Amino acid sequence: MNFSSNKHTCHAGIDKALTLRVSEIFYSLQGETSRTGLPTVFIRLTGCPLRCGYCDTAYAFSGGGNMAIAAILAQTADYRTRYVTVTGGEPLAQKTCLTLLTALCDADYSVSLETSGALDISGVDPRVSKIMDIKTPGSGEMDKNRWSNLNYLTTHDEIKFVLCDEADYQWACCMIQQHNLDTRCPVLFSPVHGQLDQTTLADWILRDQLPVRMQIQLHKLLWEDGPGR
Repeated sequence: MNFSSNKHTCHAGIDKALTLRVSEIFYSLQGETSRTGLPTVFIRLTGCPLRCGYCDTAYAFSGGGNMAIAAILAQTADYRTRYVTVTGGEPLAQKTCLTLLTALCDADYSVSLETSGALDISGVDPRVSKIMDIKTPGSGEMDKNRWSNLNYLTTHDEIKFVLCDEADYQWACCMIQQHNLDTRCPVLFSPVHGQLDQTTLADWILRDQLPVRMQIQLHKLLWEDGPGR
């Protein structure tokens, strides 16, 4: 990807009337998933229909400002990286998010989407790597899981369980077995920061020989106040 020229051309053909409510756009290291450590542009959209007890981005529930897709692409191109993550809130709560994802792929970015798993993912561009949560009992939003979304996951997507305690861990183990999740795509286990001891979780995974990847939020280890700050 030629970033020096792309920033002037990547918004060609985009309907300038299409807008999204954006909480923030920033550049940092990816802190989670198989892309951990990669310099990434984060596009955080405003709004979320869920209220997980451990949410660390509640400021994105409201506020932000309207931006045209062309303007989002232009700002993204200011950073010389091919990796872009669209996140929230819940980005799919805004229908125009699907257009943004396709536009980013058309501009030759490697795009990932962080989604709660509560909304339909069937319309997401197949070039996008979908990072889909499965909400545990400890999240307080387990009943929002949209299990039909499993039918739209491919091997380049990822499933994430955010675990509050041992009960969440045992529940997640049952879901992996019940839905054969590890045969669909990589499965990630993440401890709630400051709540579930990360070494304890590592010990459980090794003890039970689980086919999962454990992850720790790199950005919180590097910047306690937030990614890149």
